[in-house]
Amino acid sequence: QVQLVESGGGLVQPGGSLTLSCAASGFTFNLYVMRWYRQAPGKEREFLAGIGPSGGSSIYADSVKGRFTISRDNAKNTVYLQMNSLKPLDTAVYYCSAVYGGMQYWGQGTQVTVSS
Repeated sequence: QVQLVESGGGLVQPGGSLTLSCAASGFTFNLYVMRWYRQAPGKEREFLAGIGPSGGSSIYADSVKGRFTISRDNAKNTVYLQMNSLKPLDTAVYYCSAVYGGMQYWGQGTQVTVSS
């Protein structure tokens, strides 16, 4: 079955960095667009970044552009989100998602807390 498993979350100080990973299985990874989202308490889920199937194209939300970088390793069926210059407002549960045609799959999320 389809599985997306995020990891790499945790507690980080403002200005720090984290790299999230999302390991995929159960589908043909290199056909899917991969995306990262986040959801803070009391807020709607927010799109952060997306990357094409080959990794040759990417797109970012304005809120993270220049600070976050999405990448993928199709040999490892894994997508990453490098997060730099983290702010307390970046505190949220971070989710990866796989999209192909009309299908969209979600991981269970990983908590990122930015606090001193």
